Amino acid sequence: MKKLPVGYSTLANIINDNCTYVDKSMFVNQLSCAGKYYFLSRPRRFGKSLFLDTLKQAFLGNKELFKGLYLENNWDWNNVYPVIYLDFGGGIIQSRVALDVKISAMLDRYYDDYGIENVYSEVSIRFSYLINELAKKNNKQVVLLIDEYDKPMLDNVLNSAVSSEVRDGLRNLYGVIKQQDNNIKFVLITGVSKFSKVSLFSDLNNLNDITLNAKYADICGYTQNNLETVFADYLHDGAVDLIKLKQWYNGYSFAGKETQKVYNPFDILLFFDNGYLYKNYWYETGSPKFLIDLVEHNNYYIPSLERVTVNEADLSKFDVDSLPLPTLLLQAGYLTIKDITTIGSQLAYVLTYPNLEIKASLNNSLITIGTTVDKKSINTVKLDNILRSNSLDGLDSVFVSHFAGIPHDWYRRNNIASYEGFYSSVVYSYFCALGYDLIAEDVTNQGKIDLTIKTQDKIIILEFKLIKYGNAKDGLKQIRTKKYAEKYLQENKPIYVVSISFNPDEKNIYDYAWEKI
Repeated sequence: MKKLPVGYSTLANIINDNCTYVDKSMFVNQLSCAGKYYFLSRPRRFGKSLFLDTLKQAFLGNKELFKGLYLENNWDWNNVYPVIYLDFGGGIIQSRVALDVKISAMLDRYYDDYGIENVYSEVSIRFSYLINELAKKNNKQVVLLIDEYDKPMLDNVLNSAVSSEVRDGLRNLYGVIKQQDNNIKFVLITGVSKFSKVSLFSDLNNLNDITLNAKYADICGYTQNNLETVFADYLHDGAVDLIKLKQWYNGYSFAGKETQKVYNPFDILLFFDNGYLYKNYWYETGSPKFLIDLVEHNNYYIPSLERVTVNEADLSKFDVDSLPLPTLLLQAGYLTIKDITTIGSQLAYVLTYPNLEIKASLNNSLITIGTTVDKKSINTVKLDNILRSNSLDGLDSVFVSHFAGIPHDWYRRNNIASYEGFYSSVVYSYFCALGYDLIAEDVTNQGKIDLTIKTQDKIIILEFKLIKYGNAKDGLKQIRTKKYAEKYLQENKPIYVVSISFNPDEKNIYDYAWEKI
């Protein structure tokens, strides 16, 4: 059985250490034949660095690394090119000066390796001179690969002044590329976010953005076929529940097609390496605090993340001065493309959670808005125990405790206590954090259910109301009158209906009622 390439980001290490490898080299040939300038956005830890290194090794002519891979017999190994690989992934940049120092350090390596004399000090001039001299010295055009191009900006995403300063520094660097077109063979720039061409690539407007191109939907990540063939030895002849594995870690779609959904490689490798334990491997590697801050600041209705439609233009609007939350969540890997549609005559994308890991983990973090981790944990355990029983008595006390624990000063920063969406968002996030199957704003032929929860042994239908629109008994009456339960009768599970009303003046639950149908 081959080793798992946990933590590996170079092709040489994977091949030389006899690790399991999902062959992506066919995309190297495909990109090289189809064009010259490319941009690719994928979430963190999704295999971008490994793919860039695969490109690097191909252009450097290291044929021995591709033995048995697609590219071995589908590449001109007689043509070797000088490669400049700039990686912004390490460290944290907090100023323009620090950025320029980092860039200069990366350029120094190539000046030294290729024996080119340092003539200039300014970053863009040094970069341009390096490309020119490499092409001249090797009598070959230069391949340029840039990894995590946006990390210096994302490190400062909530500090617009610093982020703008860093953006200008990166623009100064990237502006060189188009000017050196005659000396460049191939360019691929990768990162997490898709900053607008106007803000960052104003001088490099010929980039082919393949982020949502169906031809490259699985350029990073593992397909279902990859999982079942390349990792067959780790599946132990059916010992792993493939349906459960898919629910937890599959679901990333970059073209809106079911057949092209992929797994996050980081999750799969750690799942196997940790003895088949279902954990939040990917989510735990990065803090989404800035996302939580944006949700809180924008009073975002959390259940809408189940299904949010964004037009193509808005999906491309990502800049330090404008951060649309759904766009940011998509690019960061917390949402994915569910479907492709239109708004009027404009192309649009329907977004949703990619899988159970993200849905449960993100909402577990969202519960802490306005409260503490300890209080959240106590309430979560209590809620889970109630849901495992045959009675829903006490379910309201979980949320009473949560709302009562929110400091009064917190409400001074916003007026969301007056909105039903605030209360229902908290309830929704608690159930999501437990990993249950939820349907927000569930449509029936009689109306719209606020929230449906499916557990292993029951269906729970919830109706929320602000007290000025009715109490809990009114909510139960609405559920009965509109026959919401009929939609789930065929599932042959006990159906519980629940109504909760909220009092904005008290900033808490007013009353609660439930019954079993």
